[in-house]
Amino acid sequence: MAVLALDVGATKFAAGPVDDTGRVYAVRRASVPVTGVWDVCRELLLAVAGGETVTAVGIGSAGPVDVPAGVTGPLNIPEWRSGFGIVAAVHSLFPGATVRFAIDGACLALAERDSGALHGVRNALAMTVSSGIGGGILVDGRVSLGRTGNAGHIGHIVVPGWEVPCACGGVGCVEAVASGMSSARWARERGWSGETGAELAQAARAGDPIALAALERAGTALGQAISSAAGLLDIDTVVVGGGFAHSGELLWRPLRAAVERHAKLNFVRGLRVELSRLDDGATLVGAGVLAHSETSPFDPEAPLG
Repeated sequence: MAVLALDVGATKFAAGPVDDTGRVYAVRRASVPVTGVWDVCRELLLAVAGGETVTAVGIGSAGPVDVPAGVTGPLNIPEWRSGFGIVAAVHSLFPGATVRFAIDGACLALAERDSGALHGVRNALAMTVSSGIGGGILVDGRVSLGRTGNAGHIGHIVVPGWEVPCACGGVGCVEAVASGMSSARWARERGWSGETGAELAQAARAGDPIALAALERAGTALGQAISSAAGLLDIDTVVVGGGFAHSGELLWRPLRAAVERHAKLNFVRGLRVELSRLDDGATLVGAGVLAHSETSPFDPEAPLG
């Protein structure tokens, strides 16, 4: 018998079996192709299942999502952008398995609540800054999903100063300004020759002026978005994870400066913003929590972890 966790990211899939303690192990990854996206995802799931009967699957996906319908529509996966019925597809692959599904930010918040920086915290925001930007909200110790499952999707808060078109169709979303993918694109448009957010951070540490400007820009926009979210949600803690969030002080210095400048209301002064203690596989950890839950952990009647 096998229990599986699946992370649907903007550029890669990750999946692995989940043991009885909730640990995801023997993780495998695959790049998201331009076409044939489900074919790659299916083969990855079959590989990590290893021929065993699968009894449960937890899925964390980049958004937006429609959790009641079991549909994901990641903006950065064009083939699925109009909506893909991932729950039905996984059910058809593993008949009889329980399939639980949430946006990646909600899975991040679950992981941080159960085993990370938000353990024991009642009201907070968990934020992922990677190829895209997402988040999950902790309210009175529970992860909130909202009407469609997209609560906490902070990537589409509008930040001032940058009229940048976003893949969602809007303008000035923090994801369009400050994600690793968007930051690398901005730098390339100004002559930088790299490709990824990780390469951009490395170039900034080496003193490349365009890369330095890109991280300053991204950190400032992230701090603005975090300040706005804190004022809206009445929280005192934000934990930030994801690959691009690990770019170091060249990203975090402007981020903290923007929070200091904008978070001025009495109830958000002293807002604590910290880097996730979990690695960039935190969404997969949260998907493992989903997979092992006897009832949905988002159910108001479910016990707190």
